[in-house]
Formats: sequence, C-alpha cells, structure tokens
Amino acid sequence: MICLPEGQVADVRRAVQARQDESVVFSWVEWPDKVIRDAGMAKLMQAPRMEAAVDCPFDGKRTIFGGFKSVVSLPD
Repeated sequence: MICLPEGQVADVRRAVQARQDESVVFSWVEWPDKVIRDAGMAKLMQAPRMEAAVDCPFDGKRTIFGGFKSVVSLPD
C-alpha cells in the first residue's frame, strides 16, 4: 500500500473524496489482449460468487477505472 500526500491543486484522494480515516488503494489486472480480457470479465460477471458478493468492502461510486495502451514495450 502506498500513502499519498494531499496535493496542492489536485490529487487522487480528492478525486475519490477520501476521508481522513480512509486509504486510497491502487489495483490493476494485466490481460494479454482485449479478446482474453473480454472473455475473462464475462466469465467473472457470471460467477455465482459475484452474485453473493453484496457486502462490498469499498464504495463503488468513488471508483475510478479505465484502460491503457502501451506506449513502450521492452524485450523480455
């Protein structure tokens, strides 16, 4: 976990309206390609455990998500 200081103009804590007693968490999943990502997400959303997960440990309304494209690839 990384603790982020509050910024002067804009910062992640303000973007998600984090209170003093809350932590901001970064998480990501790296998929090999979009086809595999789409199939994996579809399977995840159909999983019975997802339907049972009503007690979410965070406020989904304050979640920021997006996709990214690689701008630099390094050889293995």
